[in-house]
Amino acid sequence: MIESLRVYLETTVPSYLGAYPSRDLIIAAHQQVTHDWWTTASTRFDLFISEAVLAEIQAGDPDAISRRRDYVKDLQILELNDDVRHLTNHYSKALGLSGKAQADIIHVAFAVSYRMDYLVTWNCSHIANGETIRRLLRVNLALGIPTPLIVTPEEILESPEG
Repeated sequence: MIESLRVYLETTVPSYLGAYPSRDLIIAAHQQVTHDWWTTASTRFDLFISEAVLAEIQAGDPDAISRRRDYVKDLQILELNDDVRHLTNHYSKALGLSGKAQADIIHVAFAVSYRMDYLVTWNCSHIANGETIRRLLRVNLALGIPTPLIVTPEEILESPEG
């Protein structure tokens, strides 16, 4: 039997799924790709969110909150634990991220702590960023722990060949 791949969804994924179509062409394209990916994601992957994602999707427009919650209602929820806290503290010092980026570190810590195969995000500034990934790989190698592949939904769309 083939083992299912485990995917951690960072907040931007349910946010793009639950948002009204954007007038910004790039964001609108990302939203469409996210919806295309979502149509088969649950049949291809074991999908997870964290308590941090649940908290973050509670902000903003009440209608958008409701739509985001509907998208994630059947997903498995990862609990904040001591390992996630430890990794978050370690990454806060070791990854060289500052300001708003500090808030994104917890998602990386959840994905690493729970041994996800993928961390899926549209946050290309702080998470799916080559420099951040390079640093994370170096830090996790020193810690002796695996690093999930950090990708956008576009990078793991189902291929036409199946």
